[in-house]
Formats: sequence, structure tokens, C-alpha cells
Amino acid sequence: MADVLALVEARLRGGLGEPDARAAVTFLGTDRIEVLRFPDGDVVRYATLGMSVHPMTDPTAVLADPVRGPRAEFVLSVRGGLAETDKVLRPLAVLAAAPQVEGLVVAPGASLDVGEPLWPGAAFTSVLVAEPGGLVEDLDLDEPMDPVRFLPLLPMTPNEAAWKRVHGAQALQERWLNSGTDLRDPLRRSVPLD
Repeated sequence: MADVLALVEARLRGGLGEPDARAAVTFLGTDRIEVLRFPDGDVVRYATLGMSVHPMTDPTAVLADPVRGPRAEFVLSVRGGLAETDKVLRPLAVLAAAPQVEGLVVAPGASLDVGEPLWPGAAFTSVLVAEPGGLVEDLDLDEPMDPVRFLPLLPMTPNEAAWKRVHGAQALQERWLNSGTDLRDPLRRSVPLD
């Protein structure tokens, strides 16, 4: 399994450059989750490393397949220097551990909530999981393992998360797009939802 992490880290470095910091969090009963920090001009990207060691398993499955099943890592992009966004490391690790801890299968369009601000003073307590393939390409693994997908996370305010539950992920993304919302702004407020 260490081979999977080495391949994932190499793919992250190939897509995002060299990390300038990393932190590790271990939760009781789970594997270690690392969060790597990649500076990119005025944008800082945080990527998880460790979520993809095991495939995500449907919680209704009688027996978990140790090899087959979707694998993913998260990537969060924010404008640097505007807020204490480096404090997002623990919340990101909590989200990345959720498939192991709660038996979740995380896919684009899903909402994940940490129940507290993602960083000090943030208006966001949850994220929308976006479609992969933009910053970091999927990583194919040897058969029969599924590829690792690098899923972007888009911070959501509680109002946006509630609106998304009613109207869906695509409607929220269209609302952001139509309003010209800068989703990388760590200080932004909720998009108008009326």
C-alpha cells in the first residue's frame, strides 16, 4: 500500500509542483492522513495524501473489497495571505478520513461538513466535492485497482450548503458562476440565494 502513496505523491508533485510544508494527522482506528501545501503564485493548494490507500466501500456492502472500489484524494485551492488558511490542515484530514471512519463513498456533487469553520474566521463549515481532472489527472493503478481521482473541494457557507441540499450541486455551481463568485477567496461571503 505504501507504493500507492508514493505514486499518488509523485502525481501530486507532477501536477502541483513541490510542496513547501506537510502535516500528518492520525485518528484512532484509521491510517495516517497527510496534508501537503503547494504554493502557486497567490494561490495555495492543499492536497490530502493517505485517503487513497484503501478503496472507498459502500456502507451497505456485506463484505468490503480490499482491492476494488473508488479511490480519491482531495485538493483545496485558496488565495494565500488573506486568512489563516494553513489551519485547514486538520479539517481536511478529518474529511479525508471520513471514508474509513464513516464508510462513505465520496463522489463529485457530494457535500462534506466538518461542523466548524475550515480555518479561523472562515464563513465555511463544509465543502462541495467538484469534478476531477482539472489540476491533477487521475492516477491509473495496476488492475484490478480503480484509479485514484483528485477531487477539488469548493468551500460552502452553511446557507449555500442548505440551498445545495434542496436544489442540487449543479444549480449551486451555476449560481456561483452567474454571480462571478471567486471560490478561491477565503474571505468571501455567501452567494445571493434568493
